Amino acid sequence: MNRSTWEQFELDSQHHTIVPVWRSLIADTETPVAAFRKLTEGRDATLFESVEHGDRWGRFSFIALDPFVTLSANGLAVHVSPAPEADDLVAELMDAVPTDRGILAALDVLLNRLSAPKYPELPPFHGGISGYLGYDVVREIERLTSVPHDDLGMPDAIMSVTRLVAAFDHFAQRLWLIDNVYVGAGSDLAMLGRLYQRSQRRLDDLATRLSGADDTALLEPPDRVEPATPIAVSMPASAFEDAVEVAREYIRAGDIFQVVLSRRFEVGLTVDPFEVYRALRQVNPSPYMFFMRQRDAADVTLVGSSPEPMAQVIDGEAIIRPIAGTRFRGADEAHDRRLAAELSEHPKERAEHVMLVDLARNDIGRIAQFGTQRMTELLTVERYSHVMHLTSEVRGQVRDDASSVDVFRASFPAGTVSGAPKVRAMEIIDEIEPVKRGPYGGVFGYFDFSGNLDTAIVIRTMVCTGGRAFVQAGAGVVVGSDPSDEELETRNKANALFHAVGLAVASTPVETA
Repeated sequence: MNRSTWEQFELDSQHHTIVPVWRSLIADTETPVAAFRKLTEGRDATLFESVEHGDRWGRFSFIALDPFVTLSANGLAVHVSPAPEADDLVAELMDAVPTDRGILAALDVLLNRLSAPKYPELPPFHGGISGYLGYDVVREIERLTSVPHDDLGMPDAIMSVTRLVAAFDHFAQRLWLIDNVYVGAGSDLAMLGRLYQRSQRRLDDLATRLSGADDTALLEPPDRVEPATPIAVSMPASAFEDAVEVAREYIRAGDIFQVVLSRRFEVGLTVDPFEVYRALRQVNPSPYMFFMRQRDAADVTLVGSSPEPMAQVIDGEAIIRPIAGTRFRGADEAHDRRLAAELSEHPKERAEHVMLVDLARNDIGRIAQFGTQRMTELLTVERYSHVMHLTSEVRGQVRDDASSVDVFRASFPAGTVSGAPKVRAMEIIDEIEPVKRGPYGGVFGYFDFSGNLDTAIVIRTMVCTGGRAFVQAGAGVVVGSDPSDEELETRNKANALFHAVGLAVASTPVETA
């Protein structure tokens, strides 16, 4: 079937508050980048893409745009920004959102009121609440009394309730256009008819915009890329090395086993952040590629290429995949194998990774049905475009009384950006790091309308706000850490973004006749 029907819409509206109206198109001449430009025309929107194992694009890409409402949070205060054309049904829904209990309480209320049917023919994401939940959202979960200086004033979280989705199936060469229609509870037949016809017009408009000409020029890359040079840093090298020594003292005193310290680099940016995203797709393709532009609720743009999921829920099963331990890829296959063996056998790398696996098992255990927790991977070497990592995977069936937001609460933040034990490590981070982390160390992803969750840790990400651009990177500190090595690790991790900025600036559009 190439499109939904009125009969299905009417039937599903009796049991759900959101009903997708959709159609599929042959899209063998379209790309996600070109479609994003044509559909959004500079407006707020999000693009999700994926590269598997560093060498092939994932099957699906998603563009989310025209949300019903966007939530932005600072501390426990939540600001609700409905779409300009929000109808009475949506206004009634927004009135139920608490604005003084934090973003997670707001998500609880929304997801309890929003349900959608599962259509097996549709791509895995076709509607939900998407955006970022920054590191400081943890203060809604744990009692942390010290808050670092907030020098940027960014929202702790921005989450949008998706209305329109354009989903690429790269294998089938199909593009799915999906309008998530909020029908509320008890809409009469006349109201449903109006909502359905309005939805058809929206899909017609999307198809028309996609059929238009794309004026995006091909880019000619330079022969040599000069990475961007940071113009400021939250902790200079000497200060960061001193911070590592302070952390080691806490470890020797028995407070913690490990802590992840980070620092923030500022880079000059003279091009559109979307051009940096285009470059990042080239230089650091990753399992979680994302671009989020948000100007209405706040001035924030994220450009991300994260290798690491934070937590997932797929059809009632929770999944956490710790990633820790890194080596660059080898010059050839034999060299690659030697580096992989060195990584998997290195005592320090194994010890750090196993600590994070223990955290993941503890997190899954908090929301899993008794007896369902299992380890499906342990200390596997996973290869990406430029590096290889040690990975493991823990799974468990989510209890009937736990939601996807509860899974998030149980697992946030990831141990790979905090430490072990988590709470004490976070207290030490608050003491040592001079500024709030913002999106860094939080998550980017979505809660869908069917109870699923897919989030990536916000690392390898550039944050643009107030005309400035920032890249933050961290290093895991253990008792045997060398301060200069950890300082170098933060620079190496940030380098992919510096390189992408350099490529975006130096690439030149191909002139047309």
